[in-house]
Amino acid sequence: MFKSEIFRTLSGIRTSLFFAVSLLFNVEVSAQQPTQTVWLDDLDLSSATQGYGVPKRNKSVDGHPLTIAGITFARGFGSHAASLLTILTEGKAKSFTAKVGIDDEVKGQKPAAEFIVAGDGKTLWASGIMHLGDPPKLCNVALDGISRVELIVTDGGNGEYYDHVDWADASFEATGVTGFKTYNPISSEPYILTPKPAAFPKLTGAKVFGVRPGSPFLHLVTATGDRPMKFSAYHLPKGLQINSQTGQITGVLTQLGTYMVLIKAKNAKGIAERQLRIECGNRIALTPPMGWNSWNCFAQEVSADKIKKAANALVKTGLINHGWTYINIDDFWENNRNSKDSSLRGKLRGETGDIVPNSRFIDMKGLAGYVHGLGLKIGLYSSPGPWTCGGCAGSYGHERQDAARYAEWGFDYLKYDWCSYGNVIDGLPGDDPYQISSLSYKGGDKLTTAVKPFKIMGDYLRQQPRDIVFSVCQYGMSDVWKWGDSVNGNCWRTTNDITDTWASVKNIALAQDRTAPYARPGNWNDPDMLVVGQVGWGNPHPSKLKPDEQYLHISLWSLFAAPLLIGCDMDRLDDFTLNLLTNDEVIEINQDPLGKQGTCLQTIGELRIYEKDLEDGSKAIGFCNFGIDRVDLSYQDFRKLGLQGRFNVRDVWRQKAVATIESQNGKLQIEVPPHGVLLYKFSPVTKLTHKY
Repeated sequence: MFKSEIFRTLSGIRTSLFFAVSLLFNVEVSAQQPTQTVWLDDLDLSSATQGYGVPKRNKSVDGHPLTIAGITFARGFGSHAASLLTILTEGKAKSFTAKVGIDDEVKGQKPAAEFIVAGDGKTLWASGIMHLGDPPKLCNVALDGISRVELIVTDGGNGEYYDHVDWADASFEATGVTGFKTYNPISSEPYILTPKPAAFPKLTGAKVFGVRPGSPFLHLVTATGDRPMKFSAYHLPKGLQINSQTGQITGVLTQLGTYMVLIKAKNAKGIAERQLRIECGNRIALTPPMGWNSWNCFAQEVSADKIKKAANALVKTGLINHGWTYINIDDFWENNRNSKDSSLRGKLRGETGDIVPNSRFIDMKGLAGYVHGLGLKIGLYSSPGPWTCGGCAGSYGHERQDAARYAEWGFDYLKYDWCSYGNVIDGLPGDDPYQISSLSYKGGDKLTTAVKPFKIMGDYLRQQPRDIVFSVCQYGMSDVWKWGDSVNGNCWRTTNDITDTWASVKNIALAQDRTAPYARPGNWNDPDMLVVGQVGWGNPHPSKLKPDEQYLHISLWSLFAAPLLIGCDMDRLDDFTLNLLTNDEVIEINQDPLGKQGTCLQTIGELRIYEKDLEDGSKAIGFCNFGIDRVDLSYQDFRKLGLQGRFNVRDVWRQKAVATIESQNGKLQIEVPPHGVLLYKFSPVTKLTHKY
């Protein structure tokens, strides 16, 4: 015992002397601390965002062992581009290593992705574009002094389809670590900005309506406020009448012309009135279509009963009072060529070639009548190829019959989806319906080939005795925005399918400026449906977009004058989603009769400032933060936004005045959360002149 005590005493003295000498000669004791390995899969991966599925620990995104080019790894992080995982290392990480690549589980597909490691906002390492079958690439990055590490996977340039990616054997070497934390800088806390509508009447919805001579006229005058409410219309042209209880204006116009109608809404609290401009001519859809589409919610599970429930929910929730109009059936109302579901099997066409709905949709005319009876309109879906994207009967070779049948049933909208037409132009048998991104034509003029199938259907739709909005779904190929009007299109997709991820919304938004010159009343660029609420393509879940991202999403689509099509489960609308979809001042920007698409006029770091001209001389301005850091600045570059003179500034989401500014020397304090937005309306202050 005595010897051991002497030994411990001498050891203590030696240790004290070591630290004293270290301090004397400025030797860093911490450098002597042992390094340790922190495995990425031991951290909380749930904060990662990605394009499909959920983050997987030691598994691929589909739940299989991590396998790259035939090599299997026991540890790692399976994800899907585009993805982001942020780790707070507090300067204690020395390095990060991993082996990265595309997972073998997507054999037969053509994925491409790039892996990036960023530190404190700067790119430290990039893999370059990687493809399926490429051997795993070693990532070895020094992290001395880095406090925030971002593991990023971007799309390889061919869309995000099947981009299943692996960070295999991923780990940090670190010193003095008590535990790294993963972090998502975007707030998950929902908050409501839209004030509840007042009790007194307020007229909402489109201020202009287009109809062709001889077509059935159906327009619903919409308003918020206490019910019961009565509606009236003054100076209605001959052939039209209004139902005072429902607000439905119906009838037929035969004379070309512009008609200014005074509409009124009255309840116990008061009366609201405003002008409705009716244009009887050759153009329809004079404001972007607003409504609901079945695909993002029900996908192949759609049925007539679910369509009726969605229509009823649009009425019950009050969305109908804010201008939401269309109830659109997407794919799977037709019979399918090889489904195992008996409700989807049957004759594709009748003896005379007429399209045959499946057993879920026995009475299409009755369904259209039901929706019309609610004051709403109804749409459906087909493809210029022999098959739809889901393998149901398309319109190839039957375009004239299908257009006539849609009109006979009473439909008001057609989404026409490219899909298997890619096989038709390649001279293939048309067995694969998923030819949506290929324009590898065998000879001939590519533009002519792209235009042809839509021109055929567009012309037949125009020949029908009713107005049918024509939505060209060609995914932006061949610059569809340049020729969509020539095929009688009213709106056209400018992008691949949207997903409920930040990467998808951001990438689509940043690609819209080039399409802006082609937007006008009757012609709308379509960046795809809204991904808010319960979405999931047959397996609904709350949108993966954070609350601020959803505000930005709705704001941008309104600035873009884009069609607004809800894709969520209408029976499961929560208060936050209703708040997003019932702000009349935001909707008014989207529905502005001028029909101008907003564009980005200024970029300050990750802040992009969008401007949209409005019919009354005002401007809608969106301060959009695409970065992960809060933007806090005193803004004064108003002339870069085309603002001259004195303006009243109004916060559109909060529906309240912000300030009055002079464009020449005024300043406006801007505070925008990460992935968030401030949506303002700048209205010129008119000078009053007095006569004495």
